[in-house]
Amino acid sequence: MIQYLSMSNEQTHPLHATDKNIIDSLITKDKPEDNDFINLARLINRYTNFPGETEIKNDIEKILNFWKMNKNELFLKTKDIWSTTFRPSNSNKDLVGSGFDTSN
Repeated sequence: MIQYLSMSNEQTHPLHATDKNIIDSLITKDKPEDNDFINLARLINRYTNFPGETEIKNDIEKILNFWKMNKNELFLKTKDIWSTTFRPSNSNKDLVGSGFDTSN
């Protein structure tokens, strides 16, 4: 289970609406594609220490459970995707600068 900081001062992330649309598209994917794994991993990184957004954090947990993987398995998969085959298209500009580190 992913552990998030719990604070009484819940905040709404500035990218909530955009991220919620992404989450909603991922939550029903039976067979996620590379871009889906990348999106979920970057959202986990974005929201892990964010004080609030309980709904998005809960949805992230649901997606991981539905895909039958944990956070570490997801990150290993995305590291492999980025290092071997994945290149963001022009429609995925939000993935560039996502904080991904390709070093070993």
